[in-house]
Amino acid sequence: MGKKGDRLTNTATEAAESLVQRLQPLGDVTSRKMFGGYGIFGGGVMFAIVDSKGTAFLRADESIWGEFEALGSSRHAKMPYFSIPDHVLGSTEELFVWARRALASWERKNRS
Repeated sequence: MGKKGDRLTNTATEAAESLVQRLQPLGDVTSRKMFGGYGIFGGGVMFAIVDSKGTAFLRADESIWGEFEALGSSRHAKMPYFSIPDHVLGSTEELFVWARRALASWERKNRS
């Protein structure tokens, strides 16, 4: 997800395809082009985004923002999405943990 007017890049497409492929063991993970980047969905819920530069972000609510930031994650503009640190992207196990937390963040928000 980029800013208005951003153009979709090959880097963003490749990053989104890779993320979707790596997260398939979590269930029905898909992507959709959105605003120069991609929304990443699990079971119809958008829990991650890839911006036009190919940077991947996971959804986080207030209960885990501080933890994500402490681990080197930065927020995507005003949206509740935080970048996925390289050490997490490098570990499939860690990526699953973070992705599950992103999905849980959406569930908490929608139970309120």
